[in-house]
Amino acid sequence: MPLRRQLGLLAVTALVVGEVIAIGIFLTPAGMARSLGSPFWLLIVWLLMGFMALSGALCYGELAARAPEAGGGYIYLREAYGPVVAFLYGWKCMLVMDPGITAALAVGLASYVGYAVGVAGASLKLIAIATVLLLAAINVAGLRFGSGLMQWLTALKLGALGLIAVLALVMQAGQWSNFVPLVAQRAGSDPLPGALAPALVGAFFAFGGWWEISKLAGEARDPARTVPRALALGVAIITAIYILTSAVFLYLVPLDRVTSGETFAAQAGEALFGPAGGRVFAGIVILAVLGSLLGLLMALPRVYYAMASDGVFFKAVAAVHPRFGTPARAIAIQAGIASLYVALGTFNQIIAYFVFVTVLFVGLTVAGLFRIRRRAPAASYSTWGYPITPVLFLVLVVVLLFLLAGHNPGRAALGVGIVALGVPVYLLVFRRSRTLEPVGSDDVDSHRSAHRSG
Repeated sequence: MPLRRQLGLLAVTALVVGEVIAIGIFLTPAGMARSLGSPFWLLIVWLLMGFMALSGALCYGELAARAPEAGGGYIYLREAYGPVVAFLYGWKCMLVMDPGITAALAVGLASYVGYAVGVAGASLKLIAIATVLLLAAINVAGLRFGSGLMQWLTALKLGALGLIAVLALVMQAGQWSNFVPLVAQRAGSDPLPGALAPALVGAFFAFGGWWEISKLAGEARDPARTVPRALALGVAIITAIYILTSAVFLYLVPLDRVTSGETFAAQAGEALFGPAGGRVFAGIVILAVLGSLLGLLMALPRVYYAMASDGVFFKAVAAVHPRFGTPARAIAIQAGIASLYVALGTFNQIIAYFVFVTVLFVGLTVAGLFRIRRRAPAASYSTWGYPITPVLFLVLVVVLLFLLAGHNPGRAALGVGIVALGVPVYLLVFRRSRTLEPVGSDDVDSHRSAHRSG
């Protein structure tokens, strides 16, 4: 039973925006502003990273149009490089990054719930696990219901951020002098260009996750049009929101008072709402993280579904729920491992080892567009500005990889090494059971033939 195509442009765009905008926008501007010491350079970094994300989104849009299946990056890597690279990507996603990020966001949400209602200790882990299981159940119950809830959460999230901006201006709660000097760096900030390195890394992670929504291409209506447009529109909205939110924070809190992300957000909240500002901001963060978690539990399990459909994971995971039409077992796997990570409390250390390899896979996916185009030049959607667009994206990816490896080469090497351990697993367990006919596709004849001939 194939997955049903039921997501329109609004739903997919809401998923892009809702998944990406989480706790990061409340934490990263502080570190970026403190390092750069200049509102102008903070704007430049946001614009540069927004341009990078948009370039990548346009490339992912063409890949989604060429292979409109559930699975996203797994499918594109399979078509470009073959099953082994695709399996390693899925291996990394399923065991480490997907449940790890889910656990990290759930624990972050629980900590803000605890702050708002006065709960601490082991109860926070129970709140985090209960949140994961509840959102997983919502996604199992039906994509239409889950995407509808996502649209409401995204609207509330954007409304709350917009309200903050309006109140800040109407109440004149800040000082325009906080933006002066506009270009020159303040005393105590890191000298350029060294200050750009941590700021670029922070901005990248604030944008992180836009590529995940392509995993729902198998359930989008008219995916060749819907997914590229939703990715581009979503990234543009995110960029505008990040710039606006950072500007409001700087308007409310002068740079010389910025110490950490948590205190930055709390200071901004107090400037607007007085002593209750911390709790008001906690509520907004909870809303933001809920939407992101819902999106993660909706999109990420499609990789395990696609792997099982290809025969490189347990076949039962490719089953679609007969009533709800969702990959219920794949969703249960992510929720189960994430809950285990929450209970063990080791996910932050685990995630840190796989950041480098995650960025590497995103770069490999975009680079794969060149290989796929050589095999089948025609497509229903073509990347705007090709080949300049993917080249610019890959240049920025190389810079980011260099920064990550230079910061902690041992961590980067260990992450790559652990992912490489998936090679013997693939060769010994799944190689003979692999199939070339993915389940749930209705528009991929051209890329199937290319896969066979490759």
